[in-house]
Amino acid sequence: MTKTSLELLSTAQLISRFAEIGAAQYEAELDLDTRRYNRLYDQMTLVSQELKRRPGDERSHLSELYGHPNIQVRLKAAVHTLAVHPEEAREVLEEVAARSGYPQSGDARGILRALHDRSYVPE
Repeated sequence: MTKTSLELLSTAQLISRFAEIGAAQYEAELDLDTRRYNRLYDQMTLVSQELKRRPGDERSHLSELYGHPNIQVRLKAAVHTLAVHPEEAREVLEEVAARSGYPQSGDARGILRALHDRSYVPE
């Protein structure tokens, strides 16, 4: 998916695409397919950048994914909304961090620690 093709999508379509990418990241992580995960990471970044570029910074719509059944989608939605919904995003990160047995919980704990130490500044 190119930057130009993302510009043609509605916000709802971008949110759906973000969730699809997050679910695919989850599967790539389970399969230990780092190359695929990295490609998906880049695609997710482009979707987030397109939402941010739109008037009013439409990344706020990613908060619709805070209750998504896939833990990776919830984690990434929280990370990508820290700048626009800091309190709510932090709550989602804390919920993900409290879970055990998932790599996502470790990621969430690391992000929360970096936020606390002020070594991570949301864009």
